[in-house]
Amino acid sequence: MPTTGSPTWPKTIKSVTTALLATLAAALFPQAASAQDPEILAVSHKSPFNCGKTFYANNWYPGHNPSGSLDWQDYGGDDINGETVRATASGTAYFYDAGNTSYGKWIEVRHSDGTRTRYAHLATMVRAAGGSMSVSQGTTIGTVGSTGGSSAPHLHYEQRTSTGAMDTSPTVDGVTVSLGEKKAIRSTNACSSNPHTPEEVCGSGYTVIDSAGLVGGRTYLLYNSGNGYNCVVTLKTTNLGTPSSMSAFLEPQGETRTTDSGSYGYYAGPVRRAAAGQCVRWGGSIGSSSYTSPFEHCD
Repeated sequence: MPTTGSPTWPKTIKSVTTALLATLAAALFPQAASAQDPEILAVSHKSPFNCGKTFYANNWYPGHNPSGSLDWQDYGGDDINGETVRATASGTAYFYDAGNTSYGKWIEVRHSDGTRTRYAHLATMVRAAGGSMSVSQGTTIGTVGSTGGSSAPHLHYEQRTSTGAMDTSPTVDGVTVSLGEKKAIRSTNACSSNPHTPEEVCGSGYTVIDSAGLVGGRTYLLYNSGNGYNCVVTLKTTNLGTPSSMSAFLEPQGETRTTDSGSYGYYAGPVRRAAAGQCVRWGGSIGSSSYTSPFEHCD
């Protein structure tokens, strides 16, 4: 009678099988990126939505799978369902369809540094499953839906390293959303001009009363007749989204100057000061180009 028991496999088959299982496990269960991980996400990402659109990025924790992924959700009265989805950085997009399970219709964009982003539960995709295409930052790739294992319309979004590890504190449009955080983020993706205006930056009630041109932008003086405050903001018109040296300042006559300066992607300011009935000196800079007014607007 033959002896029963586990079959004995040749060592070569054992080693190949072990390697395949390890590879599969790494693909299915990537480890989260940590501060000690030598690999970083070098590509800069923008929001996956149209220019000017604001939606909540929810990195909810615990219980989200995989941990560190963002669920983009409605903001205010703006319904996210059906919204255009854009590539957050350039690369090659690959299109998949998991049917009624998991990601549903989903896309992976592989970027120049080997990192990747994923966009899941899509209603539509611009290519059929199995297809691929080269994309730039801002290229339309699909629309928001609720396919796969989704219970309500939203965009599931991931940033991964080239090894498949999750970035658990992804950054989009300069805003980092760490585990457990939910932040409203305004998109600057696919913007042909600065998505911000002087009135928006200074706030409700402010009106532009003067401005001066700079190389690469413009600096603005605004006034709020309701509270007697002036406001100065400097806006870029070139190199949008790329941080560079900028400033805005405001100086009521006889008082100290207030300045906002730093490395900004879109604007410097707002700088607000009470100056009803006072002359003001104001201005700003972008790189080496600067403007300083005389004391003026005294009424």
